Amino acid sequence: MSQYLDCMAALDRCAAACQHCASSCIAEGNLPDMEKCIRLDLDCAALCRFTSEALARDSQFMRDFCDLCARICDACADECGRHPADHCQACSDACRACAEACRAL
Repeated sequence: MSQYLDCMAALDRCAAACQHCASSCIAEGNLPDMEKCIRLDLDCAALCRFTSEALARDSQFMRDFCDLCARICDACADECGRHPADHCQACSDACRACAEACRAL
């Protein structure tokens, strides 16, 4: 499992950044304009947590989960990157780093 620790850390950071971004977007109250961002944040956070857990248990499907996670992180990074809010930009950065870590595995 030690060979997965860096990726697991990136996954956990990404999940936290996505959750924070979604919560911040909701709190700002501009839901119609931020709906896609919020939905991607929540999907990405859930998948990152799941993938981190799959790595921790050395799942036989971890490569598949990492591939899917990288694709969703890319989509979330692209969407969050379109918005100027600091939490969106931080989320975009965390998603890009996570996608890279998943692909490097």
